[in-house]
Order: sequence, then C-alpha cells, then structure tokens
Amino acid sequence: MNSSREDRTLARAAVEALTRQVALCPKPGLPDPRDLGAGAVHRDHRAVRWSARALEPGLAAMAAAARRAGAPTPGLRAELGAIGRSTEHSVDLAGGGHRGALWTLGLLVAAAALEPDAPAADVAVLTRRIVAHPDRGAPRRPSRGASVSATYGAAGARGEGRAGFPHVRRALTALATARTAGATEDQARLDALLTVMSTLQDTELLHSAGPMGLRHVQAGARGVLDAGGSATDAGAAALAAFDSDLRARGWTPRGSAGLLAGALFADALPVRSGRPGRTAQLLGS
Repeated sequence: MNSSREDRTLARAAVEALTRQVALCPKPGLPDPRDLGAGAVHRDHRAVRWSARALEPGLAAMAAAARRAGAPTPGLRAELGAIGRSTEHSVDLAGGGHRGALWTLGLLVAAAALEPDAPAADVAVLTRRIVAHPDRGAPRRPSRGASVSATYGAAGARGEGRAGFPHVRRALTALATARTAGATEDQARLDALLTVMSTLQDTELLHSAGPMGLRHVQAGARGVLDAGGSATDAGAAALAAFDSDLRARGWTPRGSAGLLAGALFADALPVRSGRPGRTAQLLGS
C-alpha cells in the first residue's frame, strides 16, 4: 500500500515519541540510557532504540490504511491487525521489543489519520471505535497479556484501547500540569510516566510480580507524585529510591512505558496542519 507524505510524517513522529520515551531517565525499573550494559532487560539500550526504527514502515502503512478507509470500519480493524502482526515480525528481526508500544502507537496513528485536526485527547478516544470491531485475523491462541488479563480481571492492552486509552489521556493531563508548574520537559515526562504507573493494571507486572507486586509499584509511583513529583527535591529523592527498589526486585512496568510513548505522540499532534504544536520538538528541530 502506498503511503503519503502525511502518513510517513505521522509514523516518524510516533517512532520519535517512542525513542524519546526510551531516552528518558531515570525511569523506575525501565530501560534507559543507564542500561548500556543490558542489565535487567538483557538487551543493549542502543539496540532498543534501533529496533524502534523498525516500526516506522508498519506505522506508515497503518496511517495509509486509515486514510483510505475514512472511517473506523471492521475492514480497517482487520487490516490494522494484519499490518501489526507483520510489523511485529520486522521488529523481532531488528532486535525485538516494543510490542505494547506498537499496539498503542498503531491505533493512535490510525486515529490521527482518520481525524487529522482532532485534539490529542479526542484522537485517543477515537481508538475505541476502531477496537470495537473484532480482529478477524487474530491468532486463536490468546497472548500472554490476554491470559493474564483474564486471570486477574485486568483491562490489559486491549482494554486500554477499548476504553479510548484513558492512561494516555491521564498522561497528557500530567504533562500539561507539570509544564504549567515550571517543570522541565524531562520532569514533565517523568511525572506523566508515574501518573500512568500509579493506576495502570500492568499485565507484565501481574505476570512477573503478581497482584501484590502491582500494588507495590502503584503505591511507589503515587509516593513520588505525592512528594511533589520529579521537579522537587523530595520527589526526586523518592523517585531515586523507587527506581532502586524496582531494579533490585527486577520488576519492569513495560505497559506504562508504551502508554507514555503514546501520550508523547498524541502530545505532538497535529503533525499535518500548519498550526503550531510540539511536532517540531518531537522531530528534533
């Protein structure tokens, strides 16, 4: 499928959002530039950034599919699923990772292509109209995330999409609040990440740490925010202690990382019109 310049711009902005999320530091329990030795994630940080680039063709194809469909139809849902599975294979060849981010970014890119001038939060809400249709080509065997969701009654990645990515919208609000309070961009992004972590039912954490572990992580994230967030001395100290705790336990809240990437992408919209936005920042200009 041919993609337009607008489709490719959307895809590039999504990948840049993901690489900015990867570069953010310090992220509690998550890979960041401190992990050049691979450490807890068993993968070099540079490889994580490189494999993110493998998402771009698939994301551009998703934007093109949405543009051609013109509406969140069952056919579009099936096409997005097929493109997503093909893209997962390409990412695996490039080093793996980013599966949760692909789900989030793919749906947001498609929604942004459907409604080019919609505000960021509205783009997130539009995704639920896409996910409302079944993915007819999905494998019959449930994924690990789906199995964990069923076991614990957690929303999981699909539940987030069906609800219009509420944690992406919460992260957008946290970004705006922190910026208004005078936080730096990295501090605003860290507070947005912690906002997601404080309430997300992360299926990766449920799988590795169980319900008690999930509640421990949620409480730790809330503790940093209650201390004033990463822009304050007390919040920064709480963040450092929280990060050390998660790294010692080997707990990795990957679901929150993918949703932060989605929020950073949505925050950059609109990327196709002449109106001012944060796109230039995301694209490195």
